[in-house]
Amino acid sequence: MRKFLVVLDDSRECLCAMRFAAMRAMKTGGGVAIISIIPPEEFNHWIGVGDLMREEARERIQAHFDVFAKWMRDSNKINPELIIREGEPVKEILSYVKDDPEVGILVLGAGTDNSGPGPLVSQLSKSSGSFPIPVTIVPGNLSKEQLEAIT
Repeated sequence: MRKFLVVLDDSRECLCAMRFAAMRAMKTGGGVAIISIIPPEEFNHWIGVGDLMREEARERIQAHFDVFAKWMRDSNKINPELIIREGEPVKEILSYVKDDPEVGILVLGAGTDNSGPGPLVSQLSKSSGSFPIPVTIVPGNLSKEQLEAIT
């Protein structure tokens, strides 16, 4: 089964990417894998504090995932899987894509404010020619109706 890989973060555009991936997966008989990466700089503290912060980050990610997963199951009959990694985002995404041969497309949401599309979209755009799978960039300001029309 081909999977759509979506990055879960705290950005607004993440919602559009999630919706797009779920709608495409439903219409093509695919699945959705949701990856969230905890940056290493969040844990440059004493060992005990770093461990506590790591656990809190995992709990926050799980809570966000639970909301998206319920919506995907209820609206699109898709049961997504959650992957949590720690490290540099681009490196961890690439590593996961290489580890899971079922991942066929990476779906990213692009920011719509004046600061640009976002750091992940900017970084991956530079290496998209050598990326092992297609990358779909979804504008972060699309409505549900617009997403339905293009999926």
